[in-house]
Order: sequence, then C-alpha cells, then structure tokens
Amino acid sequence: MTMTYENVLTELENGVLIITVNRPDKLNALNNRTIEELHEALMEAENEKDIRAIIITGSGQKAFVAGADIAEFSDFNISQGRHLSATGHFKIFNFIENYSKPVIAAVNGFALGGGLELAMACHMRLASENAKMGLPEVTLGVIPGYGGTQRLAQLVGKGKAFEMIVTADMMNAEEAYKWGLVNYVTKQEDLLNKCKEIAAKISLRSGVAIKTAIKVINAGYNKQENGYEVEIEEFGKMFGTADFKEGVKAFLEKRKANFPGN
Repeated sequence: MTMTYENVLTELENGVLIITVNRPDKLNALNNRTIEELHEALMEAENEKDIRAIIITGSGQKAFVAGADIAEFSDFNISQGRHLSATGHFKIFNFIENYSKPVIAAVNGFALGGGLELAMACHMRLASENAKMGLPEVTLGVIPGYGGTQRLAQLVGKGKAFEMIVTADMMNAEEAYKWGLVNYVTKQEDLLNKCKEIAAKISLRSGVAIKTAIKVINAGYNKQENGYEVEIEEFGKMFGTADFKEGVKAFLEKRKANFPGN
C-alpha cells in the first residue's frame, strides 16, 4: 500500500490489511473525504495479490464509526440527498458487500447510522463488549440511506429491523450477538487479535474459491438472481482453476495446499 490518507490509516500485517477510520475528535464520523479515502484504499488493496483479507475498525476506544457527518448534508435538497445515498452505495457499501476479498468489521465502540451500515456491508462483524449499535436516523427526520433498511432486516429479521429503525433504539454487543448482527463479542483489547485470527485462517484457503463464495452467497440475496443457479455455474467454473487442481492434489497427497491464487 503506497497511498497516504488524511482520515484513514492503513497497516499491512501478514497478508491482512487493517484500515482504521481515523477521526477520533468526530467519533470517526463518515464525511465525504473519509468515504472517498476508504474507497481508494479498498480499490488499491483489491489489486494487491498479497492482501488476502481486510479488517475495518475505528480509532480510539469509543467509536467504530458513530454515523455520517450530519453537518455536511444539513442543507441538502431532494436531488442532493438522493445523490448522497447513491454515491455512498456505489463507493463503499455495495462496493464492500461485493468485494473480492473477505472484509471483517472490528466494531470497537459506537456503530450508529452510517457506521452500523458500514459494519453491515462487511462480510463479518466482531464487536467489543462496549460496542453499541443502532440506526437513529428517524430522530433526524430521515431514514437510513446507506443500505441500512435492507441489510439490517437480512441480518436480524424483518420484525427486529422494524423495531430498531422506527424506535431508533441502540443494541448492546450481547444483544447484537444474540440477534446474529455480530459473529463474536470480545474484550476491547482482544478484538483486533480475534479478527486477525479469522483473517489468518482465510489466508490459508483458496483466494479464487473465497472470491467465488462471496459472489454466490450474495447472489442468494439479490432478487435479480437465482442463488442456486449461480452456485451451479460458479461451482463448475472452479474445476478450471489452478487452485482446484492444487487443492485436490494436496488432499490426495496428504499435505497442505499451496494455492497459486488463480
């Protein structure tokens, strides 16, 4: 990773890129600059073969991302509001959901509004015990605009999503785990290590198979696609990859696979 950013820190460790949203004085709120920098960092990482997984977290111990930067859009009109949502979907939220490498959210504190939407766009979420999650947009006279109405319902069910969105109530880490919003809850000091542990396992697997698995799992949630048909098609394609040939050869030779990544 060669680029430097104003609001985002990047650190590469053992094939895992840790991206930290670094606006602690604003509780890491997402402004336009931060969204742009996240997009750029992810674009760059996608082309780096050595990077096998991404962890996204927030700086400090208070907040993952405490929402969008409200001051930036307080005087927007209808068309500007629509553009704000559409740009965010394209550059970050849909972009992460369909990213070719697994993205893990390390939710180390408040994940509210756009912050929770960022975490939900990731493929997995881990939370520290002090984390609090919610979509408080209706308290501002608006609704979640970065995929929150869709992804929250997919993760916790329609009824609970309705409750959280229309009451604007927050959920603590244990509740989030109970409702399937997060995969694990850890102590604050253990959070990144647990994420790295999962990322280390991912790094040993076939990158081609993982990229395909992400695509096929997402297809099941896309109303324009039949997930089962996509699975059949993509499963077949795997038989033409070098990773498949190495994986099967290693299995038959009773050794660990060394995947070439194509």
